[in-house]
Amino acid sequence: MAEKQSEPKQPEPDIDDKKLIPKKMMKKPLLIVVFVLINIIVIAATAFSEFGNSQNAAELSEVKINWWFLLPPIICFALAMVAEISKYVLIMRSMTKKDFNVKRAHKVARRTYFLGRYYDSITPAAIGGQPFQIYYMRKNSQLPDGESTAIPVFTMIAGQIGFIIIAIICFLFGSASINNAVLIGTACFGLLFYAFWPVTVMIATFLPQATAELINIIVRFLAKIHIVKNQKKTTKKVEYEINEYAKCVRLILKTRGLFIKTVALSVTFHILVSMIPFFVLTAFGGNVDFLPCFVTTVAVTSAVYFIPTPGNAGAAEGTFYVVFSALSSGYIFWAMLVWRFFSYYIYIIMGLVTYGIMNLERRKERKIETQKVPAKK
Repeated sequence: MAEKQSEPKQPEPDIDDKKLIPKKMMKKPLLIVVFVLINIIVIAATAFSEFGNSQNAAELSEVKINWWFLLPPIICFALAMVAEISKYVLIMRSMTKKDFNVKRAHKVARRTYFLGRYYDSITPAAIGGQPFQIYYMRKNSQLPDGESTAIPVFTMIAGQIGFIIIAIICFLFGSASINNAVLIGTACFGLLFYAFWPVTVMIATFLPQATAELINIIVRFLAKIHIVKNQKKTTKKVEYEINEYAKCVRLILKTRGLFIKTVALSVTFHILVSMIPFFVLTAFGGNVDFLPCFVTTVAVTSAVYFIPTPGNAGAAEGTFYVVFSALSSGYIFWAMLVWRFFSYYIYIIMGLVTYGIMNLERRKERKIETQKVPAKK
């Protein structure tokens, strides 16, 4: 039986994900300081836009907090991080033929996740995280480029599928607990927007020809209404991206049970993070039932997904006011600040800490290498 000819390699799109990585920056102390200052400005500007107009916020000394109820959000967040990092380790283990180093895999998985979420948090529409994750995995996972690309791509797709599963269940069986038709409508629209990419990739995986025809129709329509300028270039670019994602999915699906395990971990992650607002509300004296609060949290998360600001800044607070309105007006500010810490600011902090650790390690390695070089006579 003749061997199948390998598929011709498609030209890469004109996107250089390496440009997103501040590689030279980390070699110069002055640029590190500038980098940190930029992050401080981003955090301050986002915080001011979200909380700067809270004139009715009570003084912190006046706020009565049940501190024991702030322990569950910490536990939920920690377990959610374990679930996400475990997805990377699980896929890396399945793709490593021999000599799997668990400690190294956890280190690479942890940094890939934290730095990816960091770039998601500081770039509009969260477009910076995945290119960096692919680049970092290629440099540090010791896996071939194809597998290194597949891991961040598939963890993203699994994460989206996990949220879609939870959202559909909540909307079908728990929407009666939300007495807000506008929120339900916005959430359903956001869910369609959220589902577009993973559904497209899954269709492309099994029906590549139909996907190509669909892309041509959509791009042709967008060109007619003058949203797309270069129809041919855009079509090739989108086809390339979807084909690459489809290859990643096919690569993952070769391992039996891996798809189900990664989606299950994604479902676990979204359940845990969607529980956090309930415990925060309870800590600040809110009298709410768990199920309505959980379903509302999922709905507003879906509703703000398509907002193209870093961390959904501004829109997140506007929609999550529905969740936190159970509190008195003076307490809402502080409760939402705690929630935003767990859902946004902590990722920036973890990203900066990770960068700092990586920089210290590089300095230590350079110092050891310098000591090994014998002095010239």
